[in-house]
Amino acid sequence: MSREARLDFRFGNDLFKRLWVAAPSSTPFGGGLGPLYNARACQECHIKDGRGHPPNGNWPDDNAISMVMRLSIPPSNREEELLLETHRQNVISDPVYGVQLQDFAIPGLIAEGLISIDYEEIEVVLADGTVIFLRNPTYIIEELGYGPLSEEIMTSPRIAPPMIGLGLLEAIAPADILGHADPDDLNGDGISGRANIVWSEELNSHAIGRFGWKAGEPNLNQQNSHAFSIDIGLSTPLSPFARGDCAPVQSDCLSASGGGNEVVVEVTAEIMEKLLFYTRNLAVPPRRAINDLDVLAGKRLFYEANCIGCHVPKFITPLNEAQPEQSDQLIWPYTDLLLHDMGEGLSDERPEGLATGFEWRTPPLWGIGLTEIVSDHTFFLHDGRARNLTEAILWHGGEAQKSRDNFAAMTAEERGHLIAFLRSL
Repeated sequence: MSREARLDFRFGNDLFKRLWVAAPSSTPFGGGLGPLYNARACQECHIKDGRGHPPNGNWPDDNAISMVMRLSIPPSNREEELLLETHRQNVISDPVYGVQLQDFAIPGLIAEGLISIDYEEIEVVLADGTVIFLRNPTYIIEELGYGPLSEEIMTSPRIAPPMIGLGLLEAIAPADILGHADPDDLNGDGISGRANIVWSEELNSHAIGRFGWKAGEPNLNQQNSHAFSIDIGLSTPLSPFARGDCAPVQSDCLSASGGGNEVVVEVTAEIMEKLLFYTRNLAVPPRRAINDLDVLAGKRLFYEANCIGCHVPKFITPLNEAQPEQSDQLIWPYTDLLLHDMGEGLSDERPEGLATGFEWRTPPLWGIGLTEIVSDHTFFLHDGRARNLTEAILWHGGEAQKSRDNFAAMTAEERGHLIAFLRSL
């Protein structure tokens, strides 16, 4: 990057770490938090730009600072059905609690509720007799602040994904993503990935979903904007109404945020531009031990088990003079950015756009081997239920069942090699 671009990147990093406060603020910008929110800064969820984690215990032993609970209900009329059918909306929000449970509030208001988790241990016996215990979570929303949830409520817990390489994922050509889609499984390999189709607010048209656990966002600017609005309660040029995730019936929340239809942009276009530049340009760490014999053996097993059926190793980004940092690069993200049925065990029973409750976007694997160093934990999958990579693989079902079974049939030495390969990424 040029020196000027590096300064923009550092400014974006400062914004990513900025702690927002309730309005009015003594600083030129930095006010407008909430009224209801999940975190005061991007960095509070994406800790050191890394992977979030489930709470270490239920409140008051710990809070769910890097986990959120998404909410929605089935459509109740033809108008709501059309919003979903035309992809104008991915979900229908709960009439009281919106699209996400906010577990914090500014002074004078009460939070919406708290996430409580109860884990059940499930025993899995591998082919060589090794016994592995998986954590099966049950989620309860407690201390509801605004009355009961809808009887038809659908919930989905999500931990914050890592921030690295997002600009490169955004740069992949749509045709290259669709080239890996096989919704009718025409090649008969049992894998039928498909793209989520979502609404781009910038283009005012449909686009391929790329970001989020179910590929619910088409680009980084919209992802950032919705995170500001829903997670922190800040209005942006794309989401200009100063009310965060306040529902119409939450009158105190609406009053504290400036009123129902009042347009007060708290995060300016300049701030959004600098934050976008930062989130686009967080580099992927280099691989380690690429010539290690155990790593090379694990790579062969990873390919032979057809893990690459979803975790597609590489892409080449197209030429883009406007974004030279992402232009014409050979990248190795190990994802196809497509939706796949992952089986009943991982289902959240909550559709999002075209994604069913069983479907999840293939998460990139680059950088996964540094999770413990960066984030001080090894919790994986959308809700962090897996305590290590072995547990994460054994949770795979649906389209990934054959690959999971191939892993379970390996010897302990072979499983160690495959894990060594993943840790090298």
